[in-house]
Amino acid sequence: MSIAPLLATAQAASAGAPTTSGGGIDFFMQMIPLLLVFVIFYVLMIRPQQARAKAHAATLTAVKKGDEVITGGGIKGRVTKVMDDEVEVEIAPGIKVRAVKSTLNGVVTRDTKPAND
Repeated sequence: MSIAPLLATAQAASAGAPTTSGGGIDFFMQMIPLLLVFVIFYVLMIRPQQARAKAHAATLTAVKKGDEVITGGGIKGRVTKVMDDEVEVEIAPGIKVRAVKSTLNGVVTRDTKPAND
C-alpha cells in the first residue's frame, strides 16, 4: 500500500476548502490570559493598597492636639501642636520634636482605652 494516494486525496480535500484568516481572533485569544492576570493583580493587590493609602491620608488630616501618635521611626508621643504639614510631638515631659505628618504611622485618639483595662 502506497501513501501517495492518501496524500493526493488529502491535498485535494484541503484545496477545495475555503481558508479563513483568523489572525485577529488568534491574537485576541492569546491576549485573554494576559488580561485576566492583570485584572486579578489589580483586584488583589493594587485596589486594596489604594484603599489603605486613602484611609491613612484621612487619618493624617484628622490629627489633632492631644492625639497619641507613632512615628515612622517608632517614637510614640502626644501631639502638642498641629501645622499644615508638620506636627509637634512631645515624646517625654519637656521634650518636643517636630515631625512631618506623612511620617506618622499610627494615630491613637485620646477617647480610646487600652485593651487590657
